Amino acid sequence: MSEDRRALVESTVVHDGRVVHLSVDTVRFPDGSVGRLELVRHRGAAAVLPVPGSREAPDPDVLLLQQYRYAAGGVIYEVPAGIIEPGESWEQCALRELEEETGFRAGTLVELTTIHTTPGFTNEVIHLYAAFDLTEGTACSDEDEFLEVERMPLSKALELTRSGEITDAKSLVTILYAARFLLGE
Repeated sequence: MSEDRRALVESTVVHDGRVVHLSVDTVRFPDGSVGRLELVRHRGAAAVLPVPGSREAPDPDVLLLQQYRYAAGGVIYEVPAGIIEPGESWEQCALRELEEETGFRAGTLVELTTIHTTPGFTNEVIHLYAAFDLTEGTACSDEDEFLEVERMPLSKALELTRSGEITDAKSLVTILYAARFLLGE
């Protein structure tokens, strides 16, 4: 279902920031009634599961980040990801974030799926990928990024999803999707 532009009656910007834009929108609902909703507008992002070895291996290795996230209360496991830059394609965004955050370049990038992160209050969409045929590149994290790259077997990443140690939604979906539909787990 696509956004119905006729639903928007009025929009008042509350905050226009570097990452998000918050507005209070007056909207017309499907039944014809009118109400106010807060909406966080986001440019969108790409996330990628790096697979540094052979994807045909019985238990292929993957790369995950242990990244400090203030909003999550500390360090959490994540896949490399980031916001799209003006003029970039989703694939270019995924490749850039992969290299910046892990120091690896992908020879092959496979599109997995696209998710709406929290459609109750944001229009954020994240495009998910898996990366193969990795070669060394140059890591270059942002000044507010504190992260470490951890290589582990896919089975360990899946165990971290089962045990609740991985709580980041984009990472959960990327790992589970890749394991189920791409890597034959």
